[in-house]
Amino acid sequence: MKPTISGFGLGLRPEHYAALAGPLPAVLRPDWLEIISENYMVAGGRPLHHLDRLRADFPMVMHGVSLSIGSRDPLDRGYLRELKALADRIEPGWVSDHLCWTGVDHRNLHDLLPMPYTEAALRHLVPRIAEVQDALQRPLVLENVSSYVRFAADEMDEAGFVAELLRRSGCQLLLDVNNVYVSSRNHDFDARAYIDALPAAQIVQIHLAGHEDRGDIVIDTHDHPVCDAVWQLYAYTLRRIGEKPTMIERDDRIPPLPELLAELAQARELARCAARLAA
Repeated sequence: MKPTISGFGLGLRPEHYAALAGPLPAVLRPDWLEIISENYMVAGGRPLHHLDRLRADFPMVMHGVSLSIGSRDPLDRGYLRELKALADRIEPGWVSDHLCWTGVDHRNLHDLLPMPYTEAALRHLVPRIAEVQDALQRPLVLENVSSYVRFAADEMDEAGFVAELLRRSGCQLLLDVNNVYVSSRNHDFDARAYIDALPAAQIVQIHLAGHEDRGDIVIDTHDHPVCDAVWQLYAYTLRRIGEKPTMIERDDRIPPLPELLAELAQARELARCAARLAA
């Protein structure tokens, strides 16, 4: 049965399998977990053992990095079959991936590369989203990515492109607040205006993460705690769109679980403050 996802979650990482399987204080315990889909698209072994054990205790959502929805290559039907099989196994709240391309001519570049923000790109994406949703028999959720360069051919800004894609395709958005901040610094746009441009009803999840600030460029590394500026943008986002399921991502320099639970508690407190202001 598809679970209801609400509250505050964590990205499931192998370093935390044992701690998450043990007792946790109720006020700190994650409400749900997000898995990296490709880590569990295997025939068996310890990853699936841990996944099944934790799925008994936590609702889950799936988050992929290999769909390459924006590529000119045909969608990988074998990948979609494996993705659907995993979704059928754990019955996630939703399945997400990134609004990007990861390769061309069947070569994986192992990076989340931004789309050109053009009418042609919109026409390319909409039928591919429909094809993925048909294959998965589930709605698709796409995440905004961070970026470091722009296309000379861009015809609109990123927020306008994302909003128009959501309108045309009917898919949903995983709003990565850190990615908005990173890109706003790199391209000198107003991060709050970006949030304002998005359709709140189609945002189903929020990501929070850390980054590396080199002054003249900001890199989305997921190896630092969430910084004050991103917390402030998250608080603004909550005031604009209301509370949404929110999680902390950490993919490198992964700390002990209590450190991430403390960050999650900070997200909870900001959400409580936003709710009081709204009331």
